[in-house]
Amino acid sequence: MAQINNNSLFLKLALVLSLVLLISVAESVNIGFGKQDAALVCNSVHGTVSDETCSSVAQDFKLSLDDFLAINPNINCDSIFVGQWLCVDGSA
Repeated sequence: MAQINNNSLFLKLALVLSLVLLISVAESVNIGFGKQDAALVCNSVHGTVSDETCSSVAQDFKLSLDDFLAINPNINCDSIFVGQWLCVDGSA
C-alpha cells in the first residue's frame, strides 16, 4: 500500500512540475503572427495649432515623417484638428 501512495504522490508532483514548466515556457515565448513591434512610449506631446500638418510638426521637431508616424500610430494626417495632442518624442 505504501508503494502505491508513493507512486501516486510522485505522479502528482511530476504533473504539477510539468504544468509549471509549460506555463513558464508559454509566458516567455511571444506567439503571434506577423511582425511584433515593441510598445512605444510617448515622452513629449505637442498641441496642434492652426495650419499644422503631420509633415510640418515632424519637421518642427526634427523627426522624419516615418518616425513621426511610428510614434503616432493612430493618427489620420488628413484630419488633424487644432488642439490635437501629437507625440513628438517617443522611445521603445
